[in-house]
Amino acid sequence: MRKLSGILLIDDDDTTNFLNQRLLDRMEVTDHIRTFVNGKQAFDYLYNVSNNNYENESNEYFQPELIFLDINMPVMDGFEMLDLYERLSPQFRKHIVMVVLTTSTHPQDTANSKKYNAEYIIKPLTTEKVKTILNKHFQENKKEA
Repeated sequence: MRKLSGILLIDDDDTTNFLNQRLLDRMEVTDHIRTFVNGKQAFDYLYNVSNNNYENESNEYFQPELIFLDINMPVMDGFEMLDLYERLSPQFRKHIVMVVLTTSTHPQDTANSKKYNAEYIIKPLTTEKVKTILNKHFQENKKEA
């Protein structure tokens, strides 16, 4: 299977980000992973990438194909971030799979995720859950590899 161009991990818990990054590194899903501790940082990053507001030579910036987003975070929570994300160019967003990764099992949160066309996964992230997402959204790319 080809590697994804990049993955963003957005969670206010550094340990969760560390463990998720380790899992994705072990699975060799991508060579590019960035972590953010709130929705504002992540949105600012996506805004800059979508508008090419960065040095092209910089390895710090890439267009992600997959984003794992927590709901409950300080500064800007996951749903506030998704509201802003929806305002980015549809052309930019169409190449990104958004996954809400949370401990919440509240029906309202599940319904809100559907409104944004985001997958909804309960923590912790596991190899099986990652494989399910990859098979569902990146299946056609597997045939190329």
